[in-house]
Amino acid sequence: MMKTMFKIIKNFLKSIWAFIDKKIIIPTTRLVLVGTKKFDKSGKKIENWLSKTNTLLFISLIFAVTLFIVIDQKIITFSESSAEVLKNQEVKVIYNEEAYVVEGIPSNVDITLIGRRGELMFAKQSSNHDVSIDLTGLKPGTHKVNVTYKQAMQSIDYKVNPSIATVVIYPKISETKTLTLDLLNQDSLSSKLVIDDIIVNTDKVVVKGAEYKLKEVATVKALIDIRNLVKQEEGVTTLKDIPLKAYNNQGEIIDVEIVPDKISADIKITSPSKELPIKVIPVGTIGFGKAISSIDINETKVTVYGSEDVLSTLNYIPLEIDVNELKENRQYKMEIPKLVGVKSMSVNNATINVSVGNSVDKEIGNVQIEYRNLNEIYTVQGLSKKDVSVVVGLKGVKSVLDQIESSDVIAYLDLKGYGEGEHEVDVKVEGTDVKVQYIPKTKKVRIKIIKIN
Repeated sequence: MMKTMFKIIKNFLKSIWAFIDKKIIIPTTRLVLVGTKKFDKSGKKIENWLSKTNTLLFISLIFAVTLFIVIDQKIITFSESSAEVLKNQEVKVIYNEEAYVVEGIPSNVDITLIGRRGELMFAKQSSNHDVSIDLTGLKPGTHKVNVTYKQAMQSIDYKVNPSIATVVIYPKISETKTLTLDLLNQDSLSSKLVIDDIIVNTDKVVVKGAEYKLKEVATVKALIDIRNLVKQEEGVTTLKDIPLKAYNNQGEIIDVEIVPDKISADIKITSPSKELPIKVIPVGTIGFGKAISSIDINETKVTVYGSEDVLSTLNYIPLEIDVNELKENRQYKMEIPKLVGVKSMSVNNATINVSVGNSVDKEIGNVQIEYRNLNEIYTVQGLSKKDVSVVVGLKGVKSVLDQIESSDVIAYLDLKGYGEGEHEVDVKVEGTDVKVQYIPKTKKVRIKIIKIN
């Protein structure tokens, strides 16, 4: 320690002498030389004066006194008592981590060092600032324990804040939990790709902690972040070091030990797609005496991407156009709607050209009534012949109506929510050609719903 002190003082004296040489002696010498050149005669006198022994002694004495004062002040500074604060020092806890759980340990403390400034400088620069709490031998329960500091220098006093901690020791117990998977940042996955399957290397984990904490654990989740995928492409990708978190019923994180605390998973990525036709659906009542003669669209099919479950339920993409009070040809530029569950489409916009002609009427008789949304435990009977079939009126241009047959027209009753007994129900009609207006000539029919034995 003394060698280090002497080394610092030696280096300090060298720096003082370098400062005097650079800032005083060299400028003074230069000034003398300049003066000598300008005042040659006077320069000789100054030279003679400087060559005298007494003159050099006086100059040396002045520099020595100055140097002594500077060094003396510095030594006084180094010998004065002072204090330094080491903030946010980590606390280490010594206890049996396999058998117990400890709460109440301060995460960090402040240490105040008191002593001479020179020693404080060495102590502060030291890497040895161990702060610890020793719980060896303590049993479960509440305890007040000392926070101890391993001194870097014995000659320095110290104070720890806080110096005493109130800790609670619990027996550590364990439970087995089923692991659930939570996909994070799914929107970052390419819209044409789908996570088809996730296979983890384990679906069971062990949760350890105090008994009251384990009772709060509702689920343990593996947090699979899609952004961590190295490549976004079809195939199987392995993700390692997936973190696990325990949550309560409110979705709050519970601080317990999870074994293992990380898992690996194989992520199977697919790109399911399906080609769907676009079905243009006119909405509204066309102008009086007019009907749609043709509907032409520049895009007739669209490839959609999504999960297999979603795609299996889709048969076409409906594209509604407003034809209310339409009396002449019109062009529509439309955005194709993205159906629920569809992530991406090959085409997003379409142009529709609608042609209009003069409307004529036509009737198709004996259209049998169908029944929809009837509970499986029931069957239906019409109360008379006129309650089992109807006449349907058609409005459209002649060239279109000439192509319509009875099989192209459907009459039906929506029986959702209807139960056993007799009911009067509205008749609804529809057809395969959207250019035609379908009108039931019979507005209501009477039926009897019978429970199947």
